[in-house]
Amino acid sequence: MTSAIDFKGLIPAIAVPFNEDFSIDEGGLARLARWLSEQRHIKAIMTNGHTGEVFSLTPAERAEVTSIVAKAVDGRIPVISSIVCEGILDACEQAVVAREAGASALDIMPPHHWLRFGFRPSHVTEYFEAIGKASGLPLIVHVYPAWTKASFSSELLAQLAGLDAVQAFKIGTREMNKYDRDLKAIRAVAPGKALLTCHDEYLLASMVQGVDGALVGFASVIPGLIADLLDAVNGGDLKEAQRVQALIDPLKQAVYGDGEPTGEAHACMKAAMAAAGLIARGTVRPPTVPPSAEELRRIDAAVRGAGLVEPALA
Repeated sequence: MTSAIDFKGLIPAIAVPFNEDFSIDEGGLARLARWLSEQRHIKAIMTNGHTGEVFSLTPAERAEVTSIVAKAVDGRIPVISSIVCEGILDACEQAVVAREAGASALDIMPPHHWLRFGFRPSHVTEYFEAIGKASGLPLIVHVYPAWTKASFSSELLAQLAGLDAVQAFKIGTREMNKYDRDLKAIRAVAPGKALLTCHDEYLLASMVQGVDGALVGFASVIPGLIADLLDAVNGGDLKEAQRVQALIDPLKQAVYGDGEPTGEAHACMKAAMAAAGLIARGTVRPPTVPPSAEELRRIDAAVRGAGLVEPALA
């Protein structure tokens, strides 16, 4: 399979605005998707990622979110949907549903029973092969942190790179020695396939390892700054990259603190989006909890300090 999609650039994992009753804010989601599709270096939008609170969505809602975004961008850029399932039959069914909803590619998360019990390498390759065959769509390998039981070895990533359906890697290793080995292992097998950092919390450090772009939830908030960072890194201008990262840092600290993305971090990010005028409200679905009053004050100060307050999206 040769993908017609250019994955090399910036791909936001889009947040999903909710109404006060926790239903999907269809109009708000469509406006956000259209706005993101018009930003510099955006190559696609990914739905149903962790930033999109996928674990709070039903399978039908996941398809609805993809459909809303696909209709909003109207073919200007591709839409990628994450597939979050526990078995091959379920994954294949949901992959077909995502394609019918408007997805042009699929991000494949590890089944979460692998987090508890682990897996054999053959489980992983069979999973990807089955989804690719059922959907006929290019696949992105969603790489989990090295400390989880769902972490893929460098050798397994090289095997996945050799699969025809696999066209890109969303790499969230979060352990820099292994991250370096992983990138080299994939490049050795498939130098043309896209390597995308998903390290929202340390973008510059992960970008300078030689990746092709970023697939991050943080791009729902600051696509322009992340595009500037990519430009500086790709141009070999370290001082400019450091300058842009310094602009990102206060907001990064307000959203992620000293940790990595979590449900509560995504709640803080939605609060930042609301403060910036990108969505109407920062509502999150239980059991995720909204930011405290003190956190909201820090987020609002960081948004204003970064000059991110936007007029309401049309």
